[in-house]
Amino acid sequence: MNSRTKIKGRGAQLNVKNRFVELSHEMREDFLEYCSKEGELVDGNKTKYIDVYPKTIVNKVTSPDVGMAYSMNPYQGCEHGCIYCYARNSHEFWGYSAGLDFERNILVKKDAPILLENILKKKSWKAKTIVMSGNTDCYQPAESIYEITRECLKVFLKYKHPVGIITKNALILRDLDLISQLAKQNLISVNISITSLSEHTRRLLEPRTATTKKRLNVVKKLSENNIPVNVMLAPIIPSINSHEILPIAKCVSEAGALNMVHTIVRLNGAIGEIFTDWIKKSLPDSADKVLNQIEDCHGGNLNESRFGIRMRGEGKIAKQINDTVKLAKAKYFKGRSIPKLNDTLHENYKTNQLKLF
Repeated sequence: MNSRTKIKGRGAQLNVKNRFVELSHEMREDFLEYCSKEGELVDGNKTKYIDVYPKTIVNKVTSPDVGMAYSMNPYQGCEHGCIYCYARNSHEFWGYSAGLDFERNILVKKDAPILLENILKKKSWKAKTIVMSGNTDCYQPAESIYEITRECLKVFLKYKHPVGIITKNALILRDLDLISQLAKQNLISVNISITSLSEHTRRLLEPRTATTKKRLNVVKKLSENNIPVNVMLAPIIPSINSHEILPIAKCVSEAGALNMVHTIVRLNGAIGEIFTDWIKKSLPDSADKVLNQIEDCHGGNLNESRFGIRMRGEGKIAKQINDTVKLAKAKYFKGRSIPKLNDTLHENYKTNQLKLF
C-alpha cells in the first residue's frame, strides 16, 4: 500500500489539516509500508455517529446569492462523500478535518425536532421558508437510522410552516406521505441534485449517493404527486460533467421537474487540496486539464468568494457553461416555474387557541 492507494467507498482520500487546530495527524509512508507487509489494516474506514446537542437548529442565511433565508441541518458531516462539497469546510468548526472526517464522523442532532418546534411556537417568529440541507444532506444514510428529518417534517406539518428540502438520496420517498400532505397546502418544494447521467462519473464524484436512475425516479414520483421539484445541476465541473447539461435537462424535464438551476464548481478553503489529491488519484490523465479549466473559471484560482460571481464564474469556459444552461432552460423548461410557498397559514397554528379576529 502507498500514498496513491484509493480508499474505497469514500470521496476524500486523506484528512487535511484543520486550520483551527494546532496539531495535525500525518500518515507516514514507512507506516503504510509496514501495514502492507504485515497484512494489517491502516484504517478501519468505519462511519461513526456522534450525538451533539446544539442550542438552536435554524440558521439565518446572510449570503445574498444562496437563495434561502433560513436553513437547518439535522446532521453535520455527510456520508455521501461528494468530493466537491462546499460543506466540508464547516466540519473544521467542530474540530474535525474537512477530508475523510467529514464523511466518517457524522454529528447527529437528535433534539432537532424539539428545537424546531420551540422556534415555530415563538410569538416573534414570522413564517419564512426553512430549507433542510442548506449545508449537509438531511436524507444521508444516517437518516435511515435516526429518522430526524421525518420527525421535523411532522413538526412543519403540525404548524403549517413552509419548508424546502435539498437532497440527492432516494430515501426521501419514504416520507412521501408527509411531503404530499405539505404539498396539498403549498408548504413544500423539493430540490433534487443530479450531477451526471453516467454511473461511472456519479460513483467517482459522489461515492455513497443514490444512483442517477433512482434520483430520476424520485423526480418522477414526486412530480406525479404534485410536489414541485427543482433539479440542481450543482456543481458543473469543466471536462467532467459540463458536456451533460443538455442531456440532464432533457431527462429531468421529461420526469416532471419544474425548473433547473446550476453552479460552477469552486474549491474554497480545504476543498482545493482535497479535490486536487482526489483527482490525481482518480483521474490522473485528465487531472491537470480539469484543474486548469476550473482555475480559468475563477480568475486563475481554484476558489472564489465574491458574491454574485462565485456561483457562475468568469471567463470563456464559464460563459460557455452558463450559456448552455440558459439554452437548456429555454428549451426544456419554458412556461414552468416553482410556486412560491404559502407563509400565511402558520400564524394561526402557533398555539391551539383560536383567534377572535
